[in-house]
Amino acid sequence: MPTPRPRSTYRLQIRQSFTLDDAAVLQQYLSDLGADWVYLSPILTASEGSDHGYDVVDPTTVDPARGGRRALERASRVFHDAGLGILVDIVPNHVGVARAEQNAWWWDVLAHGPASRHAAAFDIDWAFGGGRVRLPVLGEDVGAAASSGALRVEGGELRYYDHRYPLAPGSAAVGDDVLDVHDRQHYELMDWRREAYDLNYRRFFGVSSLAAVRVEDRAVFDETHAEVGNWFAEGLVDGLRVDHPDGLRAPVEYLERLQELTGGAYVAVEKILEHGEDLPQFFAAEGTTGYETLADIDRVLVDPSGEPGLGTLDERLRAASDLPAALPWAEVIAGTKRAVGEGILRSEVRRLARDLGVPDEPATQDALVELLARFPVYRSYLPAGREHLDEAAAAARMHRPDLAGALDAVLPALADPQHPAALRFQQTSGMVMAKGVEDTAFYRATRLGTLTEVGADPSVFALPVDRFHAAQAARHAAWPHSMTTLSTHDTKRGEDVRARLAVLAEIPARWAQVLEELTDAATTGHGPFDALLWQAIVGAWPASRERLHAYAEKAAREAAEATSWLAPDEAFERRMHVVVDGAFDDHDVAARLESFVSEIEGAGWSNSLSAKLLQLTGPGVPDVYQGSELWEQSLVDPDNRRPVDFDERRRLLSLIDAGAQPVVDRTGAAKLLVTARALRLRRDRPELFTRYTPMTVVGAAADHAIAVDRGGAVAVATRLPVGLAERGEATGSPWEDTMLLRHAGPTTDVLTGRVYSGHVLLAELLDLYPVALLVAGELP
Repeated sequence: MPTPRPRSTYRLQIRQSFTLDDAAVLQQYLSDLGADWVYLSPILTASEGSDHGYDVVDPTTVDPARGGRRALERASRVFHDAGLGILVDIVPNHVGVARAEQNAWWWDVLAHGPASRHAAAFDIDWAFGGGRVRLPVLGEDVGAAASSGALRVEGGELRYYDHRYPLAPGSAAVGDDVLDVHDRQHYELMDWRREAYDLNYRRFFGVSSLAAVRVEDRAVFDETHAEVGNWFAEGLVDGLRVDHPDGLRAPVEYLERLQELTGGAYVAVEKILEHGEDLPQFFAAEGTTGYETLADIDRVLVDPSGEPGLGTLDERLRAASDLPAALPWAEVIAGTKRAVGEGILRSEVRRLARDLGVPDEPATQDALVELLARFPVYRSYLPAGREHLDEAAAAARMHRPDLAGALDAVLPALADPQHPAALRFQQTSGMVMAKGVEDTAFYRATRLGTLTEVGADPSVFALPVDRFHAAQAARHAAWPHSMTTLSTHDTKRGEDVRARLAVLAEIPARWAQVLEELTDAATTGHGPFDALLWQAIVGAWPASRERLHAYAEKAAREAAEATSWLAPDEAFERRMHVVVDGAFDDHDVAARLESFVSEIEGAGWSNSLSAKLLQLTGPGVPDVYQGSELWEQSLVDPDNRRPVDFDERRRLLSLIDAGAQPVVDRTGAAKLLVTARALRLRRDRPELFTRYTPMTVVGAAADHAIAVDRGGAVAVATRLPVGLAERGEATGSPWEDTMLLRHAGPTTDVLTGRVYSGHVLLAELLDLYPVALLVAGELP
């Protein structure tokens, strides 16, 4: 039987090309790897062709394209019979409406308007739309669409090119003018450019093809979660991961209902915590999905002494591109969040103003935008979190004294836990944070790509070992079953890209030299973006031309400085693609790139293995994102959802289990060794992971080691490997006399099988791998 809570998880992306039946085939491999539970991406019926599943169109069924209900039942038997639990990702905040005909609820609302039995499921401001839902799908004026014939009545439907919409009963007769028919519908087709400021339904972030669902309504919750409830009633599923709970009107109550529905099953929430923020202890959940742990592990492996050099490089790149000096991070994100509130999410700001009863007051909207721009976390949960609103208000008053009167007018309502505007403000602040920070500012902060990851604060450059231990110990004490991660479907860079880029903090002058050589050959003309792009190329290398072109386009348009999604700059983007092509077509550039990657990849591998061991043996429930038991050098989605070669992983694992001792090289087999041995130990010997006690390391190179006793399992990891190697060049021995102090008696490194006694010299312990995992006694 599966454990009631996972000791570890392994994330699989379920899709048409990799169904639930395909997942079940992996059972033996996952068991051999040491995974305790399998963790599935969304499996409810999604839009046709959806590769990710977060655009559910029917929450009452398991997606036939992903195998369907029977495949879930088969997979459940296979995994449960082998003792593996099943965790499933669910998406309560929204549903997919890109193709109306695929979503029966949305289709019914479009056909019948407020009278539809499903109207209450959607957060629609009918009054603002004049009784109609506004659909931003036209690429032209509606009159022009009708004149060209693109908008037409056909097959008993209103159609626009290949988009289909229902006709309200009795709203069309043969020979009727198409514009007259359109005007009789419960929806208005409008130019897609109006979605930013004229939409009248809540959505996911700025994605109008994902319509928000009102799960705060008990009837809506019951209907949207009936199938999820059946999974637990029938024993098919053991736990849930909840996507974007901060978008919900009442997330605390939602989690309580979910606890009731599942009988108290394991639940982890995708809650993004800002630096220094804690998960509310009143959440009916076991913890988060682990981005805060990712940030800590990344930073303990970053050399703090590299910050001035990388900062100077950034200043030089900005000056050479005639760009202003970089602002403090707080001001950078205030600016990007303000731009989002005034731009793509203006519709949400206008709706807030309507909830306040002042729909057409510019000062009110400006005050709301400024409060959203200055809000320090994703959201509050009033009455808890009132201090965040006060902090935002104080900052808004300081930076916009002209808004003092408007702020005074709106703040009482926004502080009232029951006021509709306060409830909506809490839903909106997270949208603005995500779009303004993760999807914009992170692409503008380019001094070190390791730092710009979901849930991280780029102004926090590095983390001392003692503060890392303190954070881990606090995590173990407060949320011992919270999930941890290094890579997800949402990370901007795979874990081993970030690990390689962390090396740049140890060699800022060398990186500046290499970057200058590379940009001398080709440049976008925007120095900071050149740095971002070349870091992506270096970090992901070897990578295909197609992957890097796709990343470059997305990164540049998300940054919205030199080009954007709404207004692409063709000249800039041509230069950008020339830079990417240079990595493949320019012999000198390709040679410099390969040489530099070869120069730093060993140190990057050291960082990778250290990060993996610290995560897999650390507090919480470690998740292994699909394929990341070998080097995970993906970039931002959809790159991180590429197919995984499980046959190769099976082959390498069988060799390791047959006695092979892999070297650290481009195959990634050494990482597979670390992953399998750590996961197996965690699954089979849980009593060795019951506390968090930092170990004592002494000697000349003690600052290069991180060591912790988890209750019998001792993890030892190397940090700052370039500096450590330089010590070796100077002294003849990198570690010299550095020693791990431990009690007398034998201890075995499960990675190598070697046995030590008493205190252990790191020169002996870490001569083969930069990490070790020790267990008292000798292995049988």
